[in-house]
Amino acid sequence: MASMTTPATTPRIPWARLGIRGMALSYLFIMLIIPISVIFWDGFSEGMVTLWQEVTKPIAWSALKLTLWTSAVMAIINGVMGLLTAFVLVRYTFPGKTTLNAIIDLPLAIPTLVTGLMLVALYGPQQVLGQWILEHFGQRIIFAPPGIVLALLFVTFPFVVRSVQPVLLDLDQAQEDAAATLAATSWMIFHRITFPAIRLPLLSGMLLSFARAIGEFGAIVIVAGNIPFRSQTAAVYVYGEVESENRLGASAMSVAMMLIAFSVVALVGYLERRGRRG
Repeated sequence: MASMTTPATTPRIPWARLGIRGMALSYLFIMLIIPISVIFWDGFSEGMVTLWQEVTKPIAWSALKLTLWTSAVMAIINGVMGLLTAFVLVRYTFPGKTTLNAIIDLPLAIPTLVTGLMLVALYGPQQVLGQWILEHFGQRIIFAPPGIVLALLFVTFPFVVRSVQPVLLDLDQAQEDAAATLAATSWMIFHRITFPAIRLPLLSGMLLSFARAIGEFGAIVIVAGNIPFRSQTAAVYVYGEVESENRLGASAMSVAMMLIAFSVVALVGYLERRGRRG
């Protein structure tokens, strides 16, 4: 009786899968890895000591400190108001809710230069509101740190709202209803049940807005100008160094900004992984 043999099958090579993976990684390498590597290479071209000296020059250090503290103030304000906005959009029904929900994403679509122009038209020293604030509070908005904070608030507002809103939508309200039947106050329900569930998404949204604010240029250059030691941020300082043909100074500050932003984004990734495990 003749033995039955099965013809050997040739292993299939997943060309489509390899091609898609290769295209994605190549695009990532060309568009992100190479430009970032060039900036780091340029910034460290004369050594770590020289880079540190460029970043800690009085004018550069002042610009970096202004960027960090205005971004931090913005992130705190956005955290509070973004949480309130997300809570209202999810838990309440009112006329115009759909329109308001769509407007939340508008700052991501508007050119930041237009944002700066809008703020100048509203808070400029020659405008009614700007003059009123200056006369009654003695505080200039445009060409001063408050204008920087306002510009950053407008540009980064969607980050917190869109980080918290999906979590509130998926949150089971059965526990809140049960707590309410046990005579728990609204504040107790929010503090003990709602806030622990949205704490990590809220912090992630605040950190993302902080990272985005570090590199903001378009709106800032209009509302703050380029006044050293007063309203010059790190991004505007880099632009000034490029115009002055000080490539090393521009690269050094760029490396410092990228390291800060990368650290913040890495922290956000860690919080998201922790949230998924929780």
